[in-house]
Amino acid sequence: MQLLKLNPIVTAGAVTMTSREIAELTGKRHDNVMRVCRDLVADGVCPQIEETSEPHPQNGQAYTVCRLNKRDSIVLVARLSPEFTGRLVDRWMELEAQVIAIPAVPKSFGDALRLAAEQADVIAQQQAQLEAAQPALEFVQQYADSTGLMGFRQVCKLLKAKETAFRDFLLNNKIAYRLGRELTPAAHHMEAGRFEVKAGTSRSTNHAFNSMRFTPKGVQWVAGEFAKHQLRAHH
Repeated sequence: MQLLKLNPIVTAGAVTMTSREIAELTGKRHDNVMRVCRDLVADGVCPQIEETSEPHPQNGQAYTVCRLNKRDSIVLVARLSPEFTGRLVDRWMELEAQVIAIPAVPKSFGDALRLAAEQADVIAQQQAQLEAAQPALEFVQQYADSTGLMGFRQVCKLLKAKETAFRDFLLNNKIAYRLGRELTPAAHHMEAGRFEVKAGTSRSTNHAFNSMRFTPKGVQWVAGEFAKHQLRAHH
């Protein structure tokens, strides 16, 4: 399938795409794309997604669409059609290169220096965004069809995260808490189907323990949350 030529909107320096454009890109019905957008907002995965009314390109009638930034569009496509995620990232890099390639004409040497510095900052921010989103992309590409549970260390390896940093992320964001020496998921995340707790007994000490396990839904959700956490840390 050839990548569609999307028509992004640039607002105050931010490039966005609509849910209708993403529906065309992935071959999904727009109402299904809207439903997933609303689920992502309700789950707190993509709270910045906004609904707006825009004219349909074919009949001119106004319809409700969602407008998404780069990071949220990647998460959306990851949930809709993982096979299109790489193409979406490639398209975003093209769009951002176009924005950078059309700067304001500097009127003085000082303006030229400031413009060069601003462009360098933009490029650095884009690189940080790609690096922050990479764990979520790798999860989608490798584990989207997984039906098994994953332990803490497996998820750290999947997200390429240091165990200490990932543990602090879970604790500081109240995703999990310590019960004795073990991590235990918060009740509302258990109810949301993101975690399960498995009981076991140590073979060496015969000590009973409870082990936190990430469900496939939980891994996908935490990958997005951890990507946002990394992105904030870069700014």
